[in-house]
Amino acid sequence: MRHILLFTLLLACALRPCVASRTLTDETGRTVTLPDHPHRIICLVPSIKDDVFSLSAGDEVVAISDYVQFPAEARSKPSVGSISNPSLEAILALRPDLVLGIPHLNDQAVLEQLRHLNIPVYLVDPHGVAGILHSITSLGQATDREAQASAVVARLTQRIDAVRASVKNKPVIEVFMPVSYDPVITIGQGAFITEIIALAGGRSITDDLRQEWPSISMEAVVARSPHALLMLRGGHTTLESLKNRPGWDVLPAVRAGRVYYVDKRVDFPSPVAIDALEDLVRQFHP
Repeated sequence: MRHILLFTLLLACALRPCVASRTLTDETGRTVTLPDHPHRIICLVPSIKDDVFSLSAGDEVVAISDYVQFPAEARSKPSVGSISNPSLEAILALRPDLVLGIPHLNDQAVLEQLRHLNIPVYLVDPHGVAGILHSITSLGQATDREAQASAVVARLTQRIDAVRASVKNKPVIEVFMPVSYDPVITIGQGAFITEIIALAGGRSITDDLRQEWPSISMEAVVARSPHALLMLRGGHTTLESLKNRPGWDVLPAVRAGRVYYVDKRVDFPSPVAIDALEDLVRQFHP
């Protein structure tokens, strides 16, 4: 029965008339033909959904992926499944006229099947804060909301510039951010949070490590002697628990109780990352 349903959906999509009339180049360099104004959008990544809602296009979104947190009103949208493996059947049943994704996060087989069925698939690939702004501009073009995208980018740019101005000539706050505690995994040069820390007037003491998420020994952490930690707000590991953990208990940051906090917003390459940036700069330079 499941296979019959999928076949029916595939046939319906294959036979539907093509209403796309614009041609754009997405952030992977692919040429995509889209409708003049998409009305049935599916966002396969939470950060893209956040971008689209920032463009006041939330009413055009018919489905999202799992793990959506921001904005709260988006959680009422139906999900087509996980980011890495969305349900092709669920996507087709919603008859989208535009599917938005990120190439290295979404299942390539599903994306290819959608393309073969003439469903427009537009991909963005944001890297760093500049990438957030660029992707908002790209999505503004894809959703026919270029004016809204320009306004959002202008507002975010003003906020980023205000942060830069606020930390100018202030002391740099050096921090060590553990992503995992056993084994110890931290942030390196290519990690998005490394850039956020720098913009907020800080410096990750592991920004010399070339990997994005390097694994290092506890001995290496002790040798770097961090004077402040940057921890995930609401995480399972707390400052109090580190005081009783061998290796961690001798770190100057732990002994002095010097900790700053970030939350999940910093994981999203979307406007909420700028909220996280402003939160961090208030902690570094109250």
